[in-house]
Amino acid sequence: MGDAQTRRASFARRMESVMEKRYAVNTEKSGEIIVTVQGDLSQQEKRAVFLTVHDLGTNHSSFEEFVNSACMIEIKERSCFIHIDVPGHADNAPNLADAFQFPTLQLLGEELITVLDFLHVKYVIGLGEGAGANVLARFGLAHPSRCLGLILINVTGSAASVLDVFKTKFISWKGDEVGQSAEDFLLYHKFGYVFSEQLVGDNPDKEKIVSEFQSRLHSSLNSKNIKQYVKAFMSRKDLPLKNCKVDLLLITGIMSPYASVVEKLYKDLNKEKVTLLKVERAGDVLADAPAKVAQSILLFCKGQGLLTSVAMPGVDRNRAFSTSSGGSTEGATGARRLSRGMSMEDYDKPNIRRLSVTINEQLPPIKK
Repeated sequence: MGDAQTRRASFARRMESVMEKRYAVNTEKSGEIIVTVQGDLSQQEKRAVFLTVHDLGTNHSSFEEFVNSACMIEIKERSCFIHIDVPGHADNAPNLADAFQFPTLQLLGEELITVLDFLHVKYVIGLGEGAGANVLARFGLAHPSRCLGLILINVTGSAASVLDVFKTKFISWKGDEVGQSAEDFLLYHKFGYVFSEQLVGDNPDKEKIVSEFQSRLHSSLNSKNIKQYVKAFMSRKDLPLKNCKVDLLLITGIMSPYASVVEKLYKDLNKEKVTLLKVERAGDVLADAPAKVAQSILLFCKGQGLLTSVAMPGVDRNRAFSTSSGGSTEGATGARRLSRGMSMEDYDKPNIRRLSVTINEQLPPIKK
C-alpha cells in the first residue's frame, strides 16, 4: 500500500471514529435506554465493536472520555463503541415515572440484546465498570453467541452483604438532591475515596477528576434516578460466572475498595477462560492507569482475533502486521499473515467460526 493510500485510509478511519449518533431504544421490561454510538457501525465487519455499561453515579460519558483519551487513539480508529445509559441516566434526564419499575441488573443485562438487534450488530466485546460490569456479565451469560468476550472492571460476583445493605439504608437523598452520605458512598465506590482530605491513586489530576464527578452528580445527572440504580446494585444476586462460555478479563486497582472482591471471584473461575489484571497504585483504573487498561484491552482483543493490525507499544509496526498474537505461521496456530493483497482493514476483520447469526445488514434510521 503506497504512502498516499495509507494516509487516505488513516484519515478515513479517523473520520469514522469521530462519528457519534444517539438512539432511544425501547425495551420490553427496562423502559427506554439511550444509546450513544461512537464510530461507523456500517463498518462493523472490519471493526471491533464494544458494548459499554457505566458504573453508579455516572453515565456513558465515563467511557466516552476514556475512549477519547490519547492512549486509545489507535484502538478507537479501528473500533466502534456502543455506550449504554441505564434508564434515567442520560444527561439532564427527567425523573423516571413513579409507576416505572427500575430493572434488576439481571433483567437489564438480558435486555441489552434489544439494543444489538435494534442496531443490527452481530457481535460485541463487553466493557463495563462496577455495576455496569455486573450488568454486562449477565448479558454475556444470557447471550454468549453474541458476545466475543467480556472486559470487567471491579466486577462483584456475589450478592451484597447484610452489612453493605445495612450501610446503604443510612445513605441520605435529600429530595431531588444527592445528600452528603450518598455522595461519600459514590465517591468511595468509584475512587476508593476514604477520607475527605485523602485521595487514593497515582494521578496528579485526581482532585480535578473527583471534582468533576461531584459536579455532575449535582448538575447533569438526575439524583432520583441514580438512587434507583444504587438500589438495583445493592439488590443484586450472585453472579454465576463459572458458567460463562466466553473469555474474561477482570481488571481492578489494588487501592480499589473492590480489589479483594475481584481477586476472590478470579480464584473461583476457570483459569483457561479468565485473566486478572491488578493495577498498582490505582483506585479508579480508568483515571489512574488509562494506558495500562488500554494495553490490556488491546492484548485481550488480539487474543480474540481482533485489532490485529494495531501494534503493541514498543513493538515495530511491520512486525505487528506479519503475524497475529497467536503465533508466527499459518495453520495450527491460526495466525494470519498480512499478504500483499490484504489491507489493514481486512487484516483487522475477525475470523469468527464459533458464532453464527444472521441479521439485516442495514442500520436503522437515525432518530433525531
